[in-house]
Amino acid sequence: MTEVSLEGKTAVITGAAGGIGRAIALRFAQAGAKVVVSDRELEGVQAVADEIKAAGGEALALQAHVGRSDDIAALVRQTVESFGRLDVLVNNAGINPHFGPVLSADEGQLEKTLDVNLKGVFRGCKAAAPQMEKQGGGKIINIASLAGFRPGPGMGLYGISKAGVIMLTQVLAVELGPAHIQVNAIAPGIIRTRFSQALWQTPELAEYAMSKLPVRRFGEPEEVASLALYLASPASDFVTGAVFVADGGQYVVPPVV
Repeated sequence: MTEVSLEGKTAVITGAAGGIGRAIALRFAQAGAKVVVSDRELEGVQAVADEIKAAGGEALALQAHVGRSDDIAALVRQTVESFGRLDVLVNNAGINPHFGPVLSADEGQLEKTLDVNLKGVFRGCKAAAPQMEKQGGGKIINIASLAGFRPGPGMGLYGISKAGVIMLTQVLAVELGPAHIQVNAIAPGIIRTRFSQALWQTPELAEYAMSKLPVRRFGEPEEVASLALYLASPASDFVTGAVFVADGGQYVVPPVV
């Protein structure tokens, strides 16, 4: 179990007020990491930090908007000031302000989606990488999506932004590899979070979506968190530039022609 221990490590998770981000924060804390949880509003992540502390872990809640470079620079700076180092960054924050055909979106929706989902990941990596290099290495985990591989109804803008995250992950794996920084991504399918609740809480939509999943159920945030723990731990030291699909087999089901 020492290979999946995060004892002595400090991890930052963005978009950590709920869903996948919260689950990753809790799992990292259970594995021994000092955890910094961040989101646009402090209240939500303060509750997560308090939950970690109540269980005996170490946590710090910080407000940070991934759409603002100054916020992300401050997030890294305050992490190092508080815990002395930054070993793991999880770029989880994301939005989906438009549902429908791509060309029905306005430029504002396009810009907002790319600014948070893609440029937000870029900002996080740009801020964290110098500190990781100074320490001799680190781990970056980007939360992409199955939508970044395959078009989904109404999810065009979101999918485009997540496809960018996948390529950014691969490019940075090449560029940061010599600095001993591993960069990987997780591409979840349908996970039972507030972000996707319109799908899994609507019976007819949920039934249709589930019929396309070989496992015949939706995923849970904790299942994505388990994969993130592997990628954050020494067990994955020879893994970089990889995209791990966690979708209950949805990707391998042949599309209906």
